[in-house]
Amino acid sequence: MTGASRGIGRAIAERLAADEIEVAVHYHRDKAGAEETLERIGGRGFLVGAELGVPGDVDAVVAQLGGRSLDILVNNAAAPPAGPIETDTVDAFDRLIAVNVRAPYFLIQRLLPSMVDGGRIVSITSVATRMANPVQTSFAMTKGALETMTLTLAQSLGARGITVNAVAPGATLTESNAEVIETSGVADLVVGLTALRRFGAAGDVADVVAFLSSPASRWITGQVLDASGGLFLGPQVA
Repeated sequence: MTGASRGIGRAIAERLAADEIEVAVHYHRDKAGAEETLERIGGRGFLVGAELGVPGDVDAVVAQLGGRSLDILVNNAAAPPAGPIETDTVDAFDRLIAVNVRAPYFLIQRLLPSMVDGGRIVSITSVATRMANPVQTSFAMTKGALETMTLTLAQSLGARGITVNAVAPGATLTESNAEVIETSGVADLVVGLTALRRFGAAGDVADVVAFLSSPASRWITGQVLDASGGLFLGPQVA
C-alpha cells in the first residue's frame, strides 16, 4: 500500500496485518516512520521507498515488489491541498495531479498483471468531493478523478473478479495533525458538523478499508464508501 509511514496509511497497514496480510509499506521521505510501521505490524511485510508523481516512480515501486503476486492494492499516498484558486500555482496544481491521480492510475496499470483474480483495489479519496470547500478546490478535483477511475475500473476488471472501491474519510485525527487541530478551535466546529458527534480516528478509516479488502466485500464494487461519521450531512437539529 502507498503512503504507509504514518497517519491513516499506518493504521491501514496495522489493520491489514492484523488479518495476517503481508504489507508492502511504502514511503517517500519518512523511512524512519515506515520502519516504525513495519515494527508495529510485527515485521509482517517489507519496505518500499519511492517518490510518487515523478518520472520513474512506478518503475521504482514495481522493482521493489520483486515480482510478487498481489492480492490487494491500497492507494493512500496523496499530496495535500494547495489552497484556494486565488493563491494556487501551476506547479502546485501539477504536483497534485501527478501524485494524487497519475501515480495511482499507472501503478494500477503496471500491477494488474501481478494481481490475482478476485483481488481488491481500494483508493482513499475524500469527502471534499461532496462538499464545497474553496480552500481545497484542486485537491477535491484530484479525489473526484480517483472516484471516476474507481467506477470505470470496477466495470472493466469485473470479469476477473477484481473489486475496485474507494473510501472517503472526513476530518481525521492522526499523530501528525492532532496538536494543530486541538489548539486551533477547529475540533469543536467539526464535531458540531458531524452526525456522530466526534472527530474521526485513523482506525475508523482503516476498518472500512479492511472490510473492502476482505472476502466479505466480494459483492461490492465501483462504490465510494463515506467514512466521515456523517460530516456535513445537513443542518443539525437540537
